[in-house]
Order: sequence, then C-alpha cells, then structure tokens
Amino acid sequence: MTTSNASALASDAATGTTSGARTHARAQAGTHTAAMPVVPASDWPTPPDGVAAHDLTWAETVPGGRYTSKVLARGTRLRLRDLDGNACAHVLLYRADAPWERLNVADTVKVPWQAYVGAGHPLLSDAGRVLATVVADTSGHHDALCGTTSAAANVEKYGAGALHSPSPAGRELFTVAAAKHDLRPRDLPPSLSFFHGVRVAPDGALDSTGTAGAGAHVDLLVHVPVIVLVANTAHPLDPAPEFSTTPLEILAWAAPDGLATLPNDDPEYHRAVLNTEDVWAAEHLGKDAR
Repeated sequence: MTTSNASALASDAATGTTSGARTHARAQAGTHTAAMPVVPASDWPTPPDGVAAHDLTWAETVPGGRYTSKVLARGTRLRLRDLDGNACAHVLLYRADAPWERLNVADTVKVPWQAYVGAGHPLLSDAGRVLATVVADTSGHHDALCGTTSAAANVEKYGAGALHSPSPAGRELFTVAAAKHDLRPRDLPPSLSFFHGVRVAPDGALDSTGTAGAGAHVDLLVHVPVIVLVANTAHPLDPAPEFSTTPLEILAWAAPDGLATLPNDDPEYHRAVLNTEDVWAAEHLGKDAR
C-alpha cells in the first residue's frame, strides 16, 4: 500500500463517525489556502504600503473561474491585483441602499468622453452619480465595451460554461453572486472588465490587447456604499484556446480622506461628484449632529 493510499484510508476512518468528522473539521481552523477570504481582514499578512492592518476590511484571493462579493462603505479603497498575469476581474457595482441604481457602463464611457478606463475614470450609475473612481492603475489593460462571457459562448469555445464546470462563464458566476444580495438575473447589467485590454480598430473591430502581466493592480475609491460583485473568468476576446484564468487578489481598506483629493478636474466628472454628494448629504442630514 502506498503512503498516499494509507493517508486516504486513515482520513476516511477519522471521519467515519460524527465525532471523528467534528474533530477533523475543527483541526482545519486557522488553515489558510492559496485561494480564500481571510477573516478578519486584518490578519492578511502583507497589507499594502502605508496601510495599517486594522484598516483592512476585505482580503481575499479568488481563483480563476470563481466569484466573490462584498458590501463596502463610502470612502473604501478597493485594490484588485492580477497575481500571475492572466486574471480578468469582471466587476458590477450597486448602491447598497438603493440597488436599483447600479453601474451603467454606457454612461461610464459616454459621459467622460473616454472609452478606455484608467486613473481618474468615474464608474457611473444611470442616475449620473459616481459609484467609484479609478484612483490608481498600473495595468492599463481594461475593457468597458465587451461585457462578460455567456454559457453558450463558453460551450462553443471551451466545451463548457456552467457554474461548476472547468470554464464557467461570467454570467453564470454573476448570477450566483447577485443572488447572495437578493438580486436576480434581470438585475445584471453589462459589466466592466479589468486586466484584459480591448481597443477599437479603425474599421470598428474590437481587438484584444491582452494583459499587462503579473502584479498589475487597479484601485477604486468608493463614493457611496456599494455592493461589489466580482467574477474572475476569461474575457470574451481572450485569444487563448483553453481556459487559463489565474488568481485575483482583492484588498480593501478605509480611506475616506481620498474623497477630498479626487484625481480628475473634468467638468463632467465634477458634476457627477456633485450629484453623488447631493444624495449622500440628503440621506445623512443631521445624522452627524445626533
């Protein structure tokens, strides 16, 4: 009998009773794997430079083909990092207190007169408010034009697209992530993608520009409380014939002072920020005085 077979038999024996299963399960407490949320986030071993561990509110590694979600407070800074060079973070944002107001990718492109997302770019709702602003970007490879993948397209390309398949589609991942916040498939608008670039050719064709490589990150500053949905799965224009999405690191921390030093002076951006501050002030009138 090989060592691995013996270990497997011992494990089966250990969990063959309720008592044994409980002992085995409790023995896993405190174990960290390569892909999991760290709770509390302050236990994350390597906070970003200049960020105190106790300010972290979200710390997680999302494998390729998986999803996550979180409710984040106003003034949170959210960092997405492509660990190995082939992550693709498809992102949706909803106002946490009014989830019918959500990311509108068309306005996110149209209002600032810019189809290519980078530092200073507002992520807008269809109410003309800023849900978040891109405040740092070391990648430059993003996409606001293609949305995420569908099960049918993934079946055609990879042979499978279901949630628990080796190549799950973004739409399938978003559906489950949304359900955790009482949102339905009809509540899923087109998403924004980070870490896989797309450019429009002179003839109007959409061309993939791939990724910036391992270690690139993008930071978002949250303007109002939001529900964040993230699906880490292949981009629709990924030229690779096989599904090869790699892990995505997500960190978030309290950074409310950043709202006073926003990286954009364009009049359209300024108006959207005023719209956002107006609704925030109306909702919180007098709360600070009580």
